[in-house]
Parts: sequence; structure tokens; C-alpha cells
Amino acid sequence: MSKKDLRRYSRIVVDGVEQAPSRAMLRAVGFSEDDFNRPQVGIASTWSMVTPCNMHIAGLADEAAKAASEAGGKGVIFNTISVSDGISMGTPGMRYSLVSREIIADSIEAVVGAEGFDGLIAIGGCDKNMPACVMAMARLNRPAVFVYGGTIKPGAKRRDIVSVFEAVGARSGGLISDAELLEVERTAIPGPGACGGMYTANTMASAIEAMGMSLANSSAQEAVSDQKLDDCRRAGRAVMHLIREDIKPRDIMTREAFLNAITVVIALAGSTNAVLHLLAMAREAEVELSLEDFTRIGANVPVLADVKPSGKYLMSELIAIGGIQPLMKRLLDKGLLHGECMTVTGKTLAENLADVADYPDGQEIVRDFDRPIKADSHLAVLYGNVAPEGAVAKITGKEGLRFEGSARVFHSEEEALRAILDDSINAGDVIVIRYEGPKGAPGMREMLSPTGAIMGKGLGSEVALITDGRFSGGSHGFVVGHVSPEAAAGGPIGLIKDGDVLRIDAESKEINVAVSDEELARRRAAWKRPVSPVQRGVLAKYRNEVSSASEGAVTIPPAWDDQA
Repeated sequence: MSKKDLRRYSRIVVDGVEQAPSRAMLRAVGFSEDDFNRPQVGIASTWSMVTPCNMHIAGLADEAAKAASEAGGKGVIFNTISVSDGISMGTPGMRYSLVSREIIADSIEAVVGAEGFDGLIAIGGCDKNMPACVMAMARLNRPAVFVYGGTIKPGAKRRDIVSVFEAVGARSGGLISDAELLEVERTAIPGPGACGGMYTANTMASAIEAMGMSLANSSAQEAVSDQKLDDCRRAGRAVMHLIREDIKPRDIMTREAFLNAITVVIALAGSTNAVLHLLAMAREAEVELSLEDFTRIGANVPVLADVKPSGKYLMSELIAIGGIQPLMKRLLDKGLLHGECMTVTGKTLAENLADVADYPDGQEIVRDFDRPIKADSHLAVLYGNVAPEGAVAKITGKEGLRFEGSARVFHSEEEALRAILDDSINAGDVIVIRYEGPKGAPGMREMLSPTGAIMGKGLGSEVALITDGRFSGGSHGFVVGHVSPEAAAGGPIGLIKDGDVLRIDAESKEINVAVSDEELARRRAAWKRPVSPVQRGVLAKYRNEVSSASEGAVTIPPAWDDQA
């Protein structure tokens, strides 16, 4: 390969007499004679009509492919799947949500590896396909740029999907009528884009930008906007620059880059799912990252953004004042970000932020350091006899910092939701939802239906909820998820009984049940794992290979023994 030949992978597919069949196939899909001499750029599109988050992405993929071709490459679009959390929430279908992250990463790896693409642009618009795209990039380690599909515009009266979940609880509590619930349902989702608060999609978009794997300001654009179309065009040009300079994802996804992502997630009051996804992405990049990193960074980084679900403002309102770039500049100036990290622009993070202007005077969305929403992280990693391997709480301080109450134990999300809607939950209860972990569900379902119902009934400050499942980025209240080991793996959460006293302390970072070690040992001896609801298919494969939530809930295939 000459120095000018940038086809590090595609030349193997298209060069030489023996590859005539490959060229014949490619001519049929639109390759010209000149295209065989260009670097091929795969455009991984997560377009589908399954969910509003992704319904517009086909158009974005077209723009990215066109720009990559105009910059000297050959853009080739392919698709991967997406599933909708918002639609499947509260149903057995939600088991597939986290599983889809692995399927998407696998599918992108398969297409890029098989076709011999020299570079990759991946466009994601929903919670799981975004980290999945970056996981695939880290595995493949070919020049790559991630593009966020963008956030949805606010619905009527500043509503979003969480408004609907909370309206269900309000209707159950008699606070609104059927007609009022229907009006919320009809007006909350006005069109394309990811859920509008600092929920998981906007959290992960911000984390990926902070990590350097998307272009500056990519995370802070509405889905339907000229800015998002331009983002795709810039990505097409950027990936060709990365190919020319041979800058690869693992040059960007360093340990320091992951620490930058954690810092920005905390400052933005981001979703607990960021913990799972960043751990998973780090594993694919072969970077050391653990729950302890979230605790260590969280001790020094304040929550500065007053954003939904716990705060007042939507992502569109943050976009209107400048997005996350001014916040990152503030964090950099305070010495809280690693400015030397390389990014997909081909420049360092500090270089990207050098000319960023601060927020306009008088805005209240992002606070100054001298009056934060919370002086340290809202993401508290808790340990104790309930969670020896850790649990992740999302506590902004508005819910209080400690909770002690009596356990109300449920073996599924559906059981818990029925109890909440039937007025069977009282002030002082700690709702325990178990067998919803990575192996137990299987798939680690999100608990937005129960938490939304709790908030809608006005019980947000009156009860707590713990689970070995996880939470939507839209969940808020006194909630603790990712309890590890999970119940299905024999974790102590499976030994809790109704009436046990549970103590949760976000300051001392503890979660304990007031039961003696001897009694827990007796209960453990009598415990039997329930029969799994799944016996075959992709969920069974996932259950058999998935790791603990404390490790990112990644699939770990059995080790291959070369000596066997």
C-alpha cells in the first residue's frame, strides 16, 4: 500500500483480478470505476419507524454519506436495529432494551468487518443504540465519528414522555380525569427526536461528545434543525480527515476521556444508565474503569444543570443558551477536565473549547460553581449488606439524603406497579423490586412505570424504591438501582422480606437491611432461584453470558481454550 492509498481495509475487498466478483456486486449498488479507489466509509443508520427517536435518521444518514463522498471517500449506508424503551416500558418487551445494545454493537461490527470499510460514521438517536455505536467503534478501532440524532422539540405545555408516565399515576390517584390524561397523551410527543429532558439519550450524547467521539456541540441540537443536518455534513468531512491522519477510536477513548465523560454527566445531572454504558464502552476500548471512578470524581464535581427530570428545564432550552460547550469550558477552566485529550476533530478538547463563549447573563439553566444544584455528584454508588458489589442511586438532594423504611417486596415490576396504582403503598415504605437484573429479567428492565406512578401520586418524597433492575433517565425520586449481585445470581436483595427495615444513606454511601448476618445466612440456605421466564432465544443467550451491572452488564463469551 502506497502512502497515498488510504484504503487500509477496502483494498483487500476490491483490488486484484480475484476480487472481480466483489466489484461486480458493488457496481450493482452504485459504485463507479473511481469509487473503487476511494476509502469506503460505512454509515451505520439506526433509522426505523419503531420510535420517534429514530424516525428521521435516514435523512441524516444521506447527508453524512454525501459529505463523506464529497470529501474523497465513498459513503455506504447500512442499517441496524433499534427498539423503543418508551413503547415497551412496563411490559415484557422491555427485557429486550439493554439486550439490543449488544445486538447493535455486534451488527455494526459484523457489517464493517465483512465489507472492509475504512472508516465509520454511526448515527444513533435512542438510549441503547448510542452506546452500542461507540462500543462497536471501540472494537473495530477504525477511524470513526458518532452523530447524535438530536433531541425532540417540547410538547404542548413543555410536556415530554415522562409527563405521560406521571399522568398515569395522577389519574390513578384521582388528581386528573380521563380527558386530561388523554390530552397529555396526545400532545406530549410532537415529532422526531429523543426524549426531551436530561434522560439517557441526551445524557449519553453529552457523554460521547465530552469523550471526544462526536463533533463539538453535536449533543446539543434538535433532531429537526438545520444545525443537525450540518452536524452530519461535518461528520462526513471529519471522518475523512481521521482516515487521512489515521486517528482511531482508541486514540481518543483513553481513560482520561472516560473521566471527562463522567465529569460532564455529573455536572448535567445525567441518567444512572450512563454508569452502565460508560463501563461497557470502556471494556470494549480496553480501558480500566470502575464504579469507584464515579465516586472519586463525584466528590469533586457539582451538579450545575437544573434540568429534567429532577430539575425544571428541557434539553431544547439548554440548546437555546449554547448547549453543553460553555459548561465544558467552565469545567476545563476549573481544572476538572483533561484538556489534552484528542477528539474526532483532530484537535484536543482544550483546542475545541478555546473560543467557546460563556452562557448569556441572567440564564438560570446552568448554575455557577458558587451556587450549585448539589455540591457533589447526584450519582451515589452505595455499598452494604444489600449490595456488596455496589448499587447506583440518583439522588439530587431534593428527595433528601437518607431514607429508612419498611420493605415491601415484589418479584417483578408489574407486581409493584399494581400495588402502587391500587394504593397499597404507604408513606415510609421501601419498595423492593427484584429478579429484574441482567440475568433475572433477563435484560435489566427500566422502572419508569413504577417511579412515574409514584411521582404522579405525590409519593415522591414519601417512599423509596430499590431494585436490581435499572431506571429510565426520566425516573426521579429516592431511587436505587443496579443492586449487585442481583437476586437471580444469589444476591442479598433476594433475601429481603416484607417488613425488614432498610436504611439508605447517600452521604455515607451505604444501603443496608437491619437483619443479622446469621439470619441472612439462614435465609440464603433456604433460597431457591425462581424458574426463568425465558428458556430460549436471544434473551436466554444474553442471560447466560451477561456480567453483573457493576461491570456494565456486558456479554462475556466463554473463554476459548487454544489447547483444547
